[in-house]
Amino acid sequence: MKKFNLRNLSIAFLTIAFLGFQSCSKDGMSGDGETLSQAELQTILNTDDIAGAVDTALAEIIGGNSDESVTVGKEGECYSAEYTETGFVATFNNCVLNGTDNINGTVTATYEVGSEMTTFTATYQDFYVGNIKVNGTRTFEISSSTEQTSVSFSIISDMSIEMEDGSVISENGTKTFTIAFGDSLEGTMISISGSWNVEADGSVYAVETLEDLQGSAACEHMTTGTMVVSKNGLAVTVDFGNGECDDVATLIYPNGATEEISL
Repeated sequence: MKKFNLRNLSIAFLTIAFLGFQSCSKDGMSGDGETLSQAELQTILNTDDIAGAVDTALAEIIGGNSDESVTVGKEGECYSAEYTETGFVATFNNCVLNGTDNINGTVTATYEVGSEMTTFTATYQDFYVGNIKVNGTRTFEISSSTEQTSVSFSIISDMSIEMEDGSVISENGTKTFTIAFGDSLEGTMISISGSWNVEADGSVYAVETLEDLQGSAACEHMTTGTMVVSKNGLAVTVDFGNGECDDVATLIYPNGATEEISL
């Protein structure tokens, strides 16, 4: 497999793993009986946690380079990958990558390299992270500034996740990440924008950023920006704050009622 913007692609995957929104909150009350519960927020965010594990699996392969079938991975036994000029097909067998649950299954990846943009599509077929099964596609569109001071990548997802109890969560839509490199971790800034849908337990949750979610790479959570989560006619705004490096965000309901949550 050819080497192609490996530095930018590796940064993209590592950043995705770093950026899981992990929130936990009390139920926010809208004042008229409608709520967005902690469990629903966790469902919405859970797809990012699982996607981070499958992205880690891809990052392991992308670091390699071969023109023919090879067996690589943890101690040379974790997975086999067959490379072509335009991608690879990899089969995993009980891999444990960066502390993830055991990974099993097949992923087919194709890429297209341009002078300013690299497009990378991964298709998962009965791909398991522990006892959770993933099917579908994730497409990464990656570009960098001329001075290499920033990198931007969009992730287009169309995937389903079957949980251990048999319930299914699906996600489709686009998230765009931008990393502006600084002289230190504190000076490296990350922003997220986009719109995507999550379907689970008979409900559809539409998520859209109003103001880009931003934060320093030195902070565990986003520190500014807003997004709206809409469910069955209820639209709740999530405000990530005023720039302070803390773990607090605010739910804002249509009637003005608010609820602070801990991230």
